Amino acid sequence: MGSSRLCSRSACRQAAIATLTYVYADSTAVLGPLATYAEPHCYDLCTVHAARLTAPLGWEVVRLALPEAGRLGNDDLYALANAVRENSTQAPAAPSPEAPAPRTSPPAIEPGAGQGMTRRHLRVLREANPES
Repeated sequence: MGSSRLCSRSACRQAAIATLTYVYADSTAVLGPLATYAEPHCYDLCTVHAARLTAPLGWEVVRLALPEAGRLGNDDLYALANAVRENSTQAPAAPSPEAPAPRTSPPAIEPGAGQGMTRRHLRVLREANPES
């Protein structure tokens, strides 16, 4: 279940584990866990390049917690799968005793009421008058 993305540094063929982004307004570089999706203005880095990262003079580097170097082993994956199975076989929780009242929609405007209007126009739906 590893990442198929590689480090963005040239000539590096290692798997990426972190994503580097810049906040230019704050002169900050943020290094965090690998992003879910590859973004065009972010850089994916391997373990070595993430550890060696330096920022330009006057910039601050914010390092968020990175995942451990070791990946999940087979035992960990089986334990995770068993926990998910146990959770899915448990009886669903009973609904709360205070169920919300069903919503009613206001009456629609009659078709003849909007002469000359095309389908692209917005229509005003009036709420039902409780006194009538």
